[in-house]
This record gives sequence, C-alpha cells and structure tokens, in this order.
Amino acid sequence: MTSVENLAILVPLKGFATAKSRLRQGGVEGVDDLARSLADRVLAACRPQPVFVVCESPDVADFAHARGAGVIESSSTGLNAAVTHAYHFLSLRFSTIIVAHGDLRHPAGLGQFEPAPGITIVTDDLRVGTNVLALPSGLEFTFLFGPNSAHAHQREAQRLGLEVRMEFDSPWRFDIDEPHDVAD
Repeated sequence: MTSVENLAILVPLKGFATAKSRLRQGGVEGVDDLARSLADRVLAACRPQPVFVVCESPDVADFAHARGAGVIESSSTGLNAAVTHAYHFLSLRFSTIIVAHGDLRHPAGLGQFEPAPGITIVTDDLRVGTNVLALPSGLEFTFLFGPNSAHAHQREAQRLGLEVRMEFDSPWRFDIDEPHDVAD
C-alpha cells in the first residue's frame, strides 16, 4: 500500500455558477447551491489528507481556502489541462495523487483511502467514467476525463507499463451529473 503520509487529494472544481450544465439544461433548480454542497462534502471527506482544489474561479478559491484546502489556480482551458497542471505541481511534494471529483454523492472515506500500487480507477456507476483516479506522481500521464474516461485511463496506464486496478463497486461510483441523479 502507498504511504498515506505522502499523498495529496486533488479536487477540480468549476465555478459554481457555471458548473453542472447538464443539470441546468435539465431544469434542475438550485444548481449553484447543489454544486457548492457536493463540493463541501467532498472536501470534508478528504480529511485528514492534504487536499487541493484546482480552479479558475476566485469564488471557488475563496470557498476552498475557507475549508482549509490549498488552491492551485489554473488558467487552463478544460478539465484535463487543469488537472495536468495541478498534478505536475503536486508531484513536486507528494508521491501519490488522488484526483476526486467534487460531485460525489457519497464521498465518505476519501481521506482514509490507500490506493494499490500503480493506478487505481474508480469508475462511475455506468462503469465508463472516472470518478476517482489514484496514481503515482511524476508520470507523463495524459489525463483523459470525458466520455469513456475509465477505459481511456486504463489504456494510458497500460501504455506507461503500470499495474491498473479498476474498482466498479465503490460508493464513490455515484456522482451527480444528470437530472435523474438528483432525484435518485
């Protein structure tokens, strides 16, 4: 197992006023507050590990600071570029980085997670997306969040010759992306 003493958790967060576009398009009300509440629960679940938020929004940076998280500002366009920037920054201090999305329905236990050697991919409930990704630092890993990211991340780990552990039944597999996710 990885030493949890040299591990950091990275949570990429969009501005709350623009986050969760599929919920907004689906007519869900109170999306700003929902996104803020989900992120708050994820950040709390990361304790006692060091947690960092990568964001482009001053409001999100203030939100993260108020919760004791470090902030890595990113002017990168898109999730993958922002995560790559933050991953390289954190690789200077930590041996393992966990990327956890800020919309997990049941984030409890993130701060106690000890990933297996190599790369651990926690898929979404459809087994195609990546909700949590744990990997050693310092890799030339290409982050591929988006459609079918779990399999894309698995191929990327294999390209680098790393052992891959896929987790399909974690409580972290449930995220809030679609209007029906809110009703469940």
